[in-house]
Amino acid sequence: MSYLETTAQFYAEAAETPQEGLCCVSTPPLQLPGLKIPEIMQQMNYGCGSTVHPTELFGEPTVLYIGVGGGIEALQFAYFCRQPGGVIAVDPVIEMREAATRNLQSAAKENGWFNPEFVQILAGDAFALPMPDASVDVVAQNCLFNIFEPEDLQRALSEAYRVLKPGGKLIMSDPIATRPIPPHLQQDERLRALCLSGALSYEDYIQHLIGVGFGQIEIRARRPYRLLDTQNYNLDEPLLLESLDSVSFKVPIPVDGACVFTGKTAIYAGQEAMLDDGAGHLLQRGIPVAVCDKTAANLAKNFPSNLMMITESSWYYSGGGCC
Repeated sequence: MSYLETTAQFYAEAAETPQEGLCCVSTPPLQLPGLKIPEIMQQMNYGCGSTVHPTELFGEPTVLYIGVGGGIEALQFAYFCRQPGGVIAVDPVIEMREAATRNLQSAAKENGWFNPEFVQILAGDAFALPMPDASVDVVAQNCLFNIFEPEDLQRALSEAYRVLKPGGKLIMSDPIATRPIPPHLQQDERLRALCLSGALSYEDYIQHLIGVGFGQIEIRARRPYRLLDTQNYNLDEPLLLESLDSVSFKVPIPVDGACVFTGKTAIYAGQEAMLDDGAGHLLQRGIPVAVCDKTAANLAKNFPSNLMMITESSWYYSGGGCC
């Protein structure tokens, strides 16, 4: 079987026999007033982080969710998109679609606000999304794209870009690797399906997003995910995987390159009340300003250290800032 067929078989089994801890979730499910998550959904919470960020979901957007899983994030998105078909969930595995449908019916019994018609579950995969061009406000996926080999990842990202409206958002949560994963692990199809051997480095992951045209990328969280030890994975030294939550915007890439926000700030420390850097950024003396990595590098290059402090990446960014 191909690695994609192995993955489909693996998740068909996980749909019929829930496997708690299949992915290592570092944070509990989102807690919102009036939202009750059925126990079965929590057992089938097969993700490495979260793609449900309330600040990105104002105005009842149309959300396309790739890989429905047990339906937990489809339900969470529906909390913000309370309209029939406001959430479209796509999954190639019939067993997973059936399980999510059952779970959402259970959720309707526990949540008076929820109508199962809010979520439309469709057959389909990340490489040929059943949606017209520029038709959705948000595309989301959790712990799926890391399974893909590089060429397939590029196809999936291009499809997400295609169906997003101008200004739309791709919200993702995926494992990344702190160093290249050795070939003997990459070639293990079951480990790839388990989200343990297909992860890219942070730099490669971001470059794939820029490569399909996303002009602004914001890191929402970066935290430890799994440790691959030496004995069980035949490694010379342990290999740490991290979970990366990101939001990528379908906006043009600026002439001087994409804006990637990782939680850096710039602080002007000169004598004047304000500094104009000549590139569209105004900094008040002593007040931190969120800046993208590109702007941070330019400010550090163009101003002496006694005038400009640039903080390290916090790997958390909540929006706003320089661009």
